[in-house]
Amino acid sequence: MADNQSPTTQNISDEIDLGQLFKLIGSALNAVLRFFLRVFLYLKKNIFILIGLVLFGFALGYGLSKIISKRMKSEVIVKPQMESKNYLYDVIDEIQSKISAKDTLFFKSIGIEEIDFAGLEITINRVIEAGTSETDLQYLELLQSFENTDAIADIVRAELQSKSSFNQRITFFYNNPEMGKDFVDKVLKYINTNQYFDGLIVIYRANATSRILENQKLLKQLDEIIANYANKMAKQNTPIGNDRILLDNQESVNITGLFNLKNELIKDIESKKLELETRREPLSVIYSGQAQVVQKSFFGKKIVLIPILFLTIFFLVSFIGYLNRKAKELY
Repeated sequence: MADNQSPTTQNISDEIDLGQLFKLIGSALNAVLRFFLRVFLYLKKNIFILIGLVLFGFALGYGLSKIISKRMKSEVIVKPQMESKNYLYDVIDEIQSKISAKDTLFFKSIGIEEIDFAGLEITINRVIEAGTSETDLQYLELLQSFENTDAIADIVRAELQSKSSFNQRITFFYNNPEMGKDFVDKVLKYINTNQYFDGLIVIYRANATSRILENQKLLKQLDEIIANYANKMAKQNTPIGNDRILLDNQESVNITGLFNLKNELIKDIESKKLELETRREPLSVIYSGQAQVVQKSFFGKKIVLIPILFLTIFFLVSFIGYLNRKAKELY
């Protein structure tokens, strides 16, 4: 008989448990609802104070943005020459340390007599070219079309050179716009003054000039040989189909090889002329931008930060007052 009554007893117990569960859920929902109602009443009670704080904060932030000078910046993109990238990073760190120490003697030594350290900063980072996997794939497909041709070597060589020498962006920050341009010019001049690299530049330029003169002499000789070949073919009425010619000493010369050698000499002369143009200083300045105002994020602006600060202080004071009242009720 006890076994027959146990299922009924179990069902009654489950119903009691479910009833308690629904009661707890209802109590939780009522507590949440009461919380939102209290918050609503609190905001309703202090609505004018909150609006006043927001308006006053916006007005104060707007006034400060007009009174306080804005931070400026100038960006310069440079290309290191002769493996001088490590030197560039080291000298930028040196200048920044002089700024942090407010070393006026150092800046006087590089020609800056009057300097305002307010907001002054110099940073450097690598210029990263934007690219996507889709464009890279298209580039590889284009290279594949040049397979087994002479052009592929020039393309790969140019690509390796562009990847091995990254451009660098130097950013100058300052508050005084009148001092900014002079500061940028003097610092760049100081960076580009290095006895070791200056000596290397003289040697590189001398070697390039000598190579150009020698190549021009060889080009002149090749032009004479090719001209003699053309005159000989014209006099003998020989069909132009044989790629080899016989000189006066009866030695055979490959005329196609002569033309290829001429093209290589022309390319080498062009490369050396480009080297003479670019290798004038340890750093080649590619772009020197004008001064511009530093753009801050929305929450970083004073016009928004000050109202948020006022509201935070008001809520904090109200919460402390609430805790104080509850503490008094306990005693």
